[in-house]
Amino acid sequence: MGMGRFSLTPQLPLMLQEHSVSLSSAGLLASMNYIGYLAGAIYAMRLRKQYALHLRAGLWATIAATLLSAFTHDFTAQAVLRFIAGLGGAWALILITAWTQDRLAAAQTPRLSAAVFTGPGAGIMLTGILALVLTHDHASSAQGWMVYGGVALLIGLCLRRALPDEIHRTQAASDAPFSWSPALRKLLITYTLAGFGYILPATFLSQLANVMFPHSTLAALFWPLFGLAAIAGVMAVIFLGTRLPTRLRLTLTLVLQALGVASVVALPGTGGLIVGTLLTGGGFLAIMQLAMRMGREIAPSQTAQVVGILTTGYATGQLVGPLVSSASVHLFGSLSPALGVAAAGLLIAAIVTAWNRPAAESEPAIRCEQPGN
Repeated sequence: MGMGRFSLTPQLPLMLQEHSVSLSSAGLLASMNYIGYLAGAIYAMRLRKQYALHLRAGLWATIAATLLSAFTHDFTAQAVLRFIAGLGGAWALILITAWTQDRLAAAQTPRLSAAVFTGPGAGIMLTGILALVLTHDHASSAQGWMVYGGVALLIGLCLRRALPDEIHRTQAASDAPFSWSPALRKLLITYTLAGFGYILPATFLSQLANVMFPHSTLAALFWPLFGLAAIAGVMAVIFLGTRLPTRLRLTLTLVLQALGVASVVALPGTGGLIVGTLLTGGGFLAIMQLAMRMGREIAPSQTAQVVGILTTGYATGQLVGPLVSSASVHLFGSLSPALGVAAAGLLIAAIVTAWNRPAAESEPAIRCEQPGN
């Protein structure tokens, strides 16, 4: 899933060099990925059966969309394929997250739920390593899509038997009316802002490095570094700071990621890009895992619904990000203003999280029927 969803980032410099996209249209192409992710999140939130089937379908759809991207330079076709990759990525992430969190909670090892989030980080790092090889060999964007899709297909085939044949959820968890507590509303705001804040540097990191190091393989090192930092961030969540409440760990991680995004603009040269890559990447999957864990703490009996709702907010933030980048390039000729807004959004998310105290969960919840009922 990580390879399928995030392979667009190392592909953008090649696509820009081939003039198949402009910097503005690249933002729109990325937006199609996030529109698909949003649609997939909304669909998964309403899902009541065939969880395992949709998990497998999402994974294979993401792989297929990546492979098929090698066979067209048409912008519309690429946009449709990015939509499919986003849709499949949302199904895979939401369903595997809900399944593993339930299994690990039953085994009384909820802390290990963070481990599943190293998967997308490993996918990002692997696409970065492959991008380094492709850059060295002067490969085309079509060859890049073929390599990313082919490797993802190979991994999927090797691991297909590890996927569950059935995912059973309790009747209470599936059919109970959903409870919108104040704490969950604040967490949704936080996670939506987190999606907006990280997506700009994550989408355009390879292009920013390519501008700083033109015609150099050094530029290709930043994307695998982002993936490695993402894995390290998740491992830190597992092994460090376990005595701190989830809320405080999430607040601190959001602040660090905000500093990372701001450093890309505020610190000149290579130093700013390295700091930005490490802090933004390090916070990416850690924030995702901590937000999901906090959601489970708020509504422990409705994991799938909470994961779906939070992912919908995250996808909305991701969708807005590239639109802001396109406007920034159009109005100012630079991504810097958009990156500044992204950093501010992450700081606001940190403030909201810091004030989202557990006491808020004791306030009367507003009962509403789950969408689709």
